[in-house]
Amino acid sequence: MSGENAPERPPYVLQPIGWVESPLLRRAEAPKQGDEGSPEAWLVFEQGVAEGIRDLRAGTEVLVLTWLDRARRDVLAVRPRDDRSRPETGVFSTRSPDRPNPVGLHRVEIVAIEGLRVRVLNLEALDGTPVIDVKPLLGKGSER
Repeated sequence: MSGENAPERPPYVLQPIGWVESPLLRRAEAPKQGDEGSPEAWLVFEQGVAEGIRDLRAGTEVLVLTWLDRARRDVLAVRPRDDRSRPETGVFSTRSPDRPNPVGLHRVEIVAIEGLRVRVLNLEALDGTPVIDVKPLLGKGSER
């Protein structure tokens, strides 16, 4: 619903469950996608979610959702991959980090787990980026 008769909605609150530790410190250093040369990184989880990560295993892939805290939130159109030769495109048709709700979606491979620290490949998120969720990749016949 929208308009004058729409009910007031409560604010949505996201609490980070962890943080990214990465050698990537600035956006200019980060590849556009994780499989384009991103360094190994760590997902460092809060103690309060230890039970939730107990079944993660090295050698598996997961989806990591992050809050792109350094992104611009007023952007609705971009040139894909910052390529000036490409036409401007609505942000919801791109993977741009700049968007009204800057949720990052990263398909990563787990390479090691050390307590609350999970080492991953293919994560292009910057150091200090909040982690808001982790989800398994689902295939045919998946029970999760």
